Amino acid sequence: MKTQILVINPGSTSTKIAVYEAALEDLHEIFSTTIRHTAKELAPYPRVFQQYEFRKETILNELTANKLHLQNFAAVIGRGGLVKPIPSGTYTVNDLMIKHLSEGYGGEHASNLGGLLAHSIASQIPDCQAFIADPVVVDELLDVARITGFSEIQRSSILHALNQKAIAKRYAADCGTPYNQLNLIVVHLGGGISVGAHCKGRIIDVNDALQGEGPIAPERAGSIPALSLAHLCFSGKYTFEEIRKKIAGQGGMVALSGTNSFLELCARIQAEAQADAQAQATTPATPASNTTTTPATPTTSTASATAPSASATPSALSATAVFNAMAYTVAKEIGAMAAVLHGHIDAILFTGGIAHSKPFVDQITKQIGFLAPCHTYPGEDEMLALATNALNILTGKETPREYL
Repeated sequence: MKTQILVINPGSTSTKIAVYEAALEDLHEIFSTTIRHTAKELAPYPRVFQQYEFRKETILNELTANKLHLQNFAAVIGRGGLVKPIPSGTYTVNDLMIKHLSEGYGGEHASNLGGLLAHSIASQIPDCQAFIADPVVVDELLDVARITGFSEIQRSSILHALNQKAIAKRYAADCGTPYNQLNLIVVHLGGGISVGAHCKGRIIDVNDALQGEGPIAPERAGSIPALSLAHLCFSGKYTFEEIRKKIAGQGGMVALSGTNSFLELCARIQAEAQADAQAQATTPATPASNTTTTPATPTTSTASATAPSASATPSALSATAVFNAMAYTVAKEIGAMAAVLHGHIDAILFTGGIAHSKPFVDQITKQIGFLAPCHTYPGEDEMLALATNALNILTGKETPREYL
């Protein structure tokens, strides 16, 4: 009986693979590695799809070198790519999906190779199935959530669906309640930030994390005044590509602080605090005066009491101010999703790399903790999440969906 699952997660300059051993309903990782691809190796392939054979060969070579045999795989599951919007679930890789992934139906992205590689390798193995699960284009939005004030523009659902769903289901298992009976707000804190309203097993609203909607993130501008953006677009200073990068890729924390590393931002905050402490220690005490003075107006922020101007540059904002602005906008987005759920919220869940920062999560929960109990699941494990989805199909807990 076959008991192993191969997981494939292609990135822009690497391919992560892992092999899991299935024992009853548990998974044990028996192998994992990240295959790095140099710019020179990828240079002959101008389109992502053209890297397909090259990446397949590197995967097979890695498996052979580590004495992992294809015939032991019951399933191969790849990271979901930019297919058309689909409901959450695990999908069998079929001809239509292969066509859409090959053509770049929703755009060019390395994740498009996940389903293609899974299908190609599984097709070499008797009685082996190929899947993808919960791609970023999972779309379960309410119809009303799609409407904007522009008849030409509808809101779309693009989010960290794989991790959002995995954490929601993990919490459901922890509390002994089926996921489809819970109302949750899941907050993925990474290079992009997505805040999803999970209503009885469906993500009925979420900020568009790819297009920079919602909170300020390490590499996303977040929601900004539309007319001000229009003025920038027609100022003649920027091309479309430059504006696109300002919104997603070079916007948000990196634009405000000059770094896209949250760890570096936190290190700067510590340095600022030390500098302030040293400055206070070396400042001579002011002599007592008989003159009555008016007390300073208290502020509610640990940042500078002076609000930054709209044209602030990275040097104009302290690291503390950027940290506070990010936490503030995340809290505000959580509040919006609370309204989507009519205030009926079982829990608020924090996940992603930035969730390792207790001060950041604490800053947010000070504002929204009254809404529901808050729980933190720091980091993300896409490989285990993919393997778990495949295992649920193999054990009959779930039924694979068909891509139509």
